[in-house]
Amino acid sequence: MKYKVNDSKEHTIDISFEGEKIILNNEEVKLDFGSLSKGKYHVIKDNQSYNLEVISSNIADKTFSIKVNGQIFQLSVEDALDQQLRAMGMSKANEDKVDKIIAPMPGLVLKILVVPGQTISKGDSLIILEAMKMENVIKSSGDAVVKAIHIKEKDAVEKNQLLIEME
Repeated sequence: MKYKVNDSKEHTIDISFEGEKIILNNEEVKLDFGSLSKGKYHVIKDNQSYNLEVISSNIADKTFSIKVNGQIFQLSVEDALDQQLRAMGMSKANEDKVDKIIAPMPGLVLKILVVPGQTISKGDSLIILEAMKMENVIKSSGDAVVKAIHIKEKDAVEKNQLLIEME
């Protein structure tokens, strides 16, 4: 398995595990690694001792806050898939951006809750759409600024029709 670890100072370390071998930046390293208690570890590398403590971790975002010999580091980890997605311009940083809102179903626009130029955040309500006698609130899937609104209240819309453009 191959990983990239980035800290808040933009240092990048490539880490690979090949069986029992650990490779840091294409160099095999020997580590003596021991667990002291939950989230606390002791590591010896090149005859130097390091005390490691995991302060916080967000597995979903692959971010960690660790303390090494009293110094705190903010780390993000990328596996091979994350690296490939980033290379294709599809990184997590782009996930929270939205460029358009399309109709998820045919219906009638009851209310438009935003105006051009308005800054919106993930989860903000944008439109109330009536479909099958039910009111459906269309929410933003990310952060953006409303560029243009392509519908009016009381418009009938089709599935996949462009409703709002974002920037």
